[in-house]
Amino acid sequence: MSEASPLVIGLDCSTTACKAVVWDLHGNAVSEGRLSLPMVAPQATWHEQPAETWWDATVQALRQAANAVDGGRFKAVCIAHQRESFVPVDEGGRPLCNGILWMDERARGVLPELERLFGKEDFHRQTGKPLSVNLTIAKIAWLKEHRPDVFVATRRFLEVHAFLVHKLTGLYCTSWASADPAGMFDMEQSCWAEALLKNVGIRPEQLPKAYPPGAVIGTVTAAAAKECGLPAGLPVVAGLGDGQAAGLGVNITRPGDAYLALGTSVISGAFSDRYVVDAAFRTMYGGIAGSYLLETVLLGGGYTISWFMEKMAGRQGQDSAQLQDFYEKAAGELPPGSEGLMVVPYWNSVLGPYWDPAASGIVIGWRGIHGLGHLYRAILEGIAFEQRLYTEGVEKALGQPVERYIAVGGGAASELWRQIIADVTGKPVFCASTSEAAALGAGILAAVGAGCFADVRQAARAMTRILPQPIKPNPSRYKCYTRLFEEVYRPLFPAIQPCLDRLASISDSEM
Repeated sequence: MSEASPLVIGLDCSTTACKAVVWDLHGNAVSEGRLSLPMVAPQATWHEQPAETWWDATVQALRQAANAVDGGRFKAVCIAHQRESFVPVDEGGRPLCNGILWMDERARGVLPELERLFGKEDFHRQTGKPLSVNLTIAKIAWLKEHRPDVFVATRRFLEVHAFLVHKLTGLYCTSWASADPAGMFDMEQSCWAEALLKNVGIRPEQLPKAYPPGAVIGTVTAAAAKECGLPAGLPVVAGLGDGQAAGLGVNITRPGDAYLALGTSVISGAFSDRYVVDAAFRTMYGGIAGSYLLETVLLGGGYTISWFMEKMAGRQGQDSAQLQDFYEKAAGELPPGSEGLMVVPYWNSVLGPYWDPAASGIVIGWRGIHGLGHLYRAILEGIAFEQRLYTEGVEKALGQPVERYIAVGGGAASELWRQIIADVTGKPVFCASTSEAAALGAGILAAVGAGCFADVRQAARAMTRILPQPIKPNPSRYKCYTRLFEEVYRPLFPAIQPCLDRLASISDSEM
């Protein structure tokens, strides 16, 4: 491409870092910027971030990325972001407290009353999501009950996308695909769900105006341009949550494909061209008009692996990479089934298909022959079994198979993990060529919003690349894993769930 060829910026403000990537129209990363984000946990199960750090990290990441290229080539910027995380702000847009993150569980106690107010089935049909502790609407209800000073003083409730768009443009705007994860958006009508809001005491004017993904929703102000190193007047394009963005960044634009993000949470999204709801998944807007992603989320995915490395496997003088290599080798030498050890990886409770905030992890089958290598392999297998459970629920609702996964995220670097997923699910596992799929998804929408492509599908075809050689399932291992899945894994949690719920209740009462 010539020196004057167009460039777009995809910004991914995730839970742990803010990453800005400058993309050309072939999906090549031209420059990057990155800054880590702090997290605070003032109480057990609470997770917060100072919202101003979202902006501070955005400024630094954008400056780093923009400084490396000619800003005159920029055509638009678009944001992907951590979902369900939000902050209440005053009239001037200043945070009234820390941002409350998606993984925060403080709202567990308000769920029964919300279910009574909303109606379980009506809420799910309207929002695309079963009522759960991670949703923004539940946390706002918690603020109303426990922090009435903040609730009364709030002029607006802003998710990460809306907060950053306001900083960039001075406008209170967001995207349908950034609003819908909050559990306050009517996905059938593509607008805020006013009846739900009224039940919690939220006024529609307290929420940003929502636009379809890919629409131009403002331009960068002179003040923001100076801070970020961007040209003033640069178009800001409505983005989407990081999960949906990752799907777009690996070209999930047709039925039969699903992305598989192997990160702190394991998130998968299968493409759908119709609005479908089911307890097996959450329904989210896709980046293409009229499309949806049927999304499954295992909160204790990579988190459980990190727990293993930090709490169980630590060795004097070995760094995390050495530990990972050691246990990958040890687990790789073991047979399918980890010689009788099985893990249900609900270290961070469970969303679909059970939607049980009191759920916890299970390890069964311990014998004297087992060591830490067995536990590590059993964790990888447990995550894969859970993915099979999720995918079968999606396939049943869609009435058609998921033909392949396209893996993204840090866990995609593990050949062992990808092989186990392929062997357990019977699906080939491909890999994306970029490790920044969410930022690329935002870049694709930026390019469409800037008029560089006729539509999102054309942009995704031009800007994404999938590595051609997948990991394929091994037929004999698939047969073994199918028996374990059907005869042990699938019935295990439902059988023990009442005991786990009672254990959580007793433990909570003793705290």
